[in-house]
Amino acid sequence: MISFLIFLSSGLFLGWSLGANDGANIFGTAVGTKMLRFRTAAIISSVFVIIGAVMAGNGTTNTLNELGSINALPGAFMAGLAAAITVYFMVRTKIVTSTSQAIVGAIIGWNIYSGKVTDWSLVSAIAASWIVCPILAGVFAIVIYMLIKFVLKYRRISLLRQDNYTRIGLVLAGAFGAYALGANNIANVMGVFVASNQLHGLPLFCGTSLSPTQVLFLLGAVFVAIGIFTYSYKNMDTIGRDVMQMSPIAALIVVISQSLVLFIFASSAIHNWLEVHNLPAFPLVPVSSSQAVIGSVMAIGLIKGGRNINWNLVGKLSAGWISTPIISAIICYVSLFVLANVFNLTVYL
Repeated sequence: MISFLIFLSSGLFLGWSLGANDGANIFGTAVGTKMLRFRTAAIISSVFVIIGAVMAGNGTTNTLNELGSINALPGAFMAGLAAAITVYFMVRTKIVTSTSQAIVGAIIGWNIYSGKVTDWSLVSAIAASWIVCPILAGVFAIVIYMLIKFVLKYRRISLLRQDNYTRIGLVLAGAFGAYALGANNIANVMGVFVASNQLHGLPLFCGTSLSPTQVLFLLGAVFVAIGIFTYSYKNMDTIGRDVMQMSPIAALIVVISQSLVLFIFASSAIHNWLEVHNLPAFPLVPVSSSQAVIGSVMAIGLIKGGRNINWNLVGKLSAGWISTPIISAIICYVSLFVLANVFNLTVYL
């Protein structure tokens, strides 16, 4: 068990990195517009990201395991570490990147090193979701923007009451967004460790209990929460103020839009309902909350004429998204070689 926890440390580090990076996407717009204090945002995010991870994290995790089921603990350790190093480097340079892309790149690196067949059709589906994600978030943002604009035009709401409604909306939407982040992105943190998990189930109360996988998710989610508290404030500035100057209502629209996108790609219930009714179903894949936020922000900026968007920063973020999986795959491949040939560790079975 001690050796398992040592190897699990890379996943915990990745969880911390995810919290530091993606915590900005939940409440960055609210904190950047001074509608919420950082401490309040961090507490709400931490509680609901843990609930989402434990209660609904299985769907996207199963998809990542289909891409590459890493069956040796040292291999899982290095995949998690490669993704974590990549995300940490991006966070240090204030580039809000995608943890989803980092872990997918690391898994592909493991597949290549171990000689396992990579399901490129699945990779294509995951990559397509990276394109659909910001577009869908932008569509949601425009629809919600037009709806709110219509309500404000035909309902006389005082500025004070409007401010209170917006603040309450940001809290509720942020809580929902944190839940969706945990459900969708815990696969990025702990998914590679599921096949080699050595943790036991945890009895709770009234005959309920957490499965070993849920305990694994709980541990990872706690470190996501730690990342939110300790390092997400800088990236909240990037999202909340640097990409585009936003009003509190625009901030609310962004939070709702990205939360809906994360929830759709993590919800087994929605996926199954669409399939039962022979409708196109969204794949259960971890998507980038960063891309969802940027898609929402850009959509609002474009509908207002595009004058306030920081296009240089958007280009920098886009470059980070493209380079993230490539860098992560290379780091994973080289590191696996070192583990196997220098430290004589079994990185695949």
